[in-house]
Amino acid sequence: MIDGFRYTFFGMLALLIGCSGGTSVQMDEDSPPFEQLSKYQFFTGDPKNLIPNDGVLPYELITPLFSDYAEKARFVWMPTGSQASIADIDESFEFPIGSVLIKNFYYFNDARTPEKGKQLIETRLLVNRKTGWDALTYVWDDQQADAYLEIAGEVRKINWIDHRGEPKNTTFVIPNKNQCKGCHEYKKQLQPIGPKVRHLNKIYIYQDGPMNQLEKWQQQGYLEPLDNEVAELPNVAPWNDRKALLRDRALAYLEINCGICHGEYGPANISGLFLTTLTKDSNHMGVCKSPVSAGSGSGGRKYDIVPGNPDASILIYRMESLNPGEMMPELGRTMIHEEGVGLIREWIASMEGDCPESL
Repeated sequence: MIDGFRYTFFGMLALLIGCSGGTSVQMDEDSPPFEQLSKYQFFTGDPKNLIPNDGVLPYELITPLFSDYAEKARFVWMPTGSQASIADIDESFEFPIGSVLIKNFYYFNDARTPEKGKQLIETRLLVNRKTGWDALTYVWDDQQADAYLEIAGEVRKINWIDHRGEPKNTTFVIPNKNQCKGCHEYKKQLQPIGPKVRHLNKIYIYQDGPMNQLEKWQQQGYLEPLDNEVAELPNVAPWNDRKALLRDRALAYLEINCGICHGEYGPANISGLFLTTLTKDSNHMGVCKSPVSAGSGSGGRKYDIVPGNPDASILIYRMESLNPGEMMPELGRTMIHEEGVGLIREWIASMEGDCPESL
């Protein structure tokens, strides 16, 4: 999908219906959550068109998380006069109290022709309260008129036509509140996953033209001045851009899909397997590394990554598994990401070296 296409498409709709709805965002972090998504006024006009209200800024990740091939439309909103800052060496954002991250999950009816419409499944909000981040899930009704707060989660049967014209279907799992906490745990607290400097440092096509996302956040007043020029700041590789280095693409993919748990401060850090772009030690990256405790999840294989041999690597086994006790990631997918697995296979196959008794 061309970068920014989704917002350009929605932006064209905004021009037709009128971009300003005349009502500002209704968000009070001290108040209980609304039962209906539309009450927040994050979007103007018909809610299902996802036309952002004033102050609601769209953004994209360079390499996004895989969620059963769902499309995602992401937005951020902050209270007037507040700004985010860069938190630490991990390049995370420190968001002001009252900030909201908005992520909409949907499928185009026919991915080849987005103008044929889409099926909105859920909208997830992360609200930064004084007590910490609060995860709220809103499930869209069958009429696509509004989304309603759902704490317990839900399961939806989804059918669509993919980019190759092939009919697809999946059982899309909408997580419950505790599952949201499990996936977003960082330094033993619930934290956003995507918003980091290296994940956002790219050009995005806004309604008023293309601009680097970090510069746009600064222009919007949502980000404090940076110590460096944007061109000097790091960014991850697009996982599906074959012009980028294979290793960079693979690590970008693993970081966003696995690194929140398998990182130095993630809940799986005891494993010693750190699948992030900041990992320098090859053993921590899994090369010739025996798992701490994998059980049947090892598939009878000895090492997380065996150079030159994807089929002997536990990492591939777990990415290809659909067994709930073995698959990785544990949550967020019910399908195998064929293209993602293909990328990691290609990366492992390109490695040189030998592990003792790897077969």
